[in-house]
Amino acid sequence: MRALISLILNIIWLLTAGWSLFLGYLVAGVLACIFIVTIPFGVASFRIAGFVLWPFGREVVESRAPGAMGALGNVIWFVIAGWWLALGHVVTAVAQAVTIIGLPLAWANLKLIPVTCFPFGKEVVSSGDARAEMFPTARV
Repeated sequence: MRALISLILNIIWLLTAGWSLFLGYLVAGVLACIFIVTIPFGVASFRIAGFVLWPFGREVVESRAPGAMGALGNVIWFVIAGWWLALGHVVTAVAQAVTIIGLPLAWANLKLIPVTCFPFGKEVVSSGDARAEMFPTARV
């Protein structure tokens, strides 16, 4: 039953916000991969792109403490790309919140903002994973 609900929510999500957010993360990832030094930012963007395309039934957990380089990467990411991707989540959440059916999707959209702003040190796992039950960062 839970898998069916996740499937229905993922389809509604894909039609209302998933595709546009996915394209935003895809563009950010491609731009980040232009230079060799910024490839880790592109990988982080592609990881989040896969998550925002089909988020229900998966969760974001802390994979490890990001350390000094991860913290620096999170700051650089936030300044360069994180704020406008977070703005995309806010805009799509407002559009989803117009209808009663869209309210849970809007709430899930807003819960993705911390992952959008600070992606390093996080990992996307299935909701059935033991790590997801112990340390969820963004449960959608």
